[in-house]
Amino acid sequence: AGMIVLDRDHLGLVDLSVERNAYGRQVASFEADLRLAGEDEPLRGVFIRAPRVRETGEDVEVLAERDGEPVLVRDGGILVASFHPELTDDTRVHELFLNAVREAMSVRA
Repeated sequence: AGMIVLDRDHLGLVDLSVERNAYGRQVASFEADLRLAGEDEPLRGVFIRAPRVRETGEDVEVLAERDGEPVLVRDGGILVASFHPELTDDTRVHELFLNAVREAMSVRA
């Protein structure tokens, strides 16, 4: 829901457009290996009624992809995902988030 609410058509805080429930309804939930930028080891993603990124602005950084489509992006200090990183034991997405918070705090200091 966060990616949808923050996109261009809603709050406009992230420069992207998305399609709701694009990967199917809840009964079509699935897991997939994702390509995480700068990493050799795949990231496991859990997709539940997930939105699909249709378009990103030029300043949006794609951090992870599934089959060549963005599923984790950053726009400035905002990080949004099509999948649920909290449902696996992999902490790399959480580490990205914490690093973004640390960076924002150091800029303000």
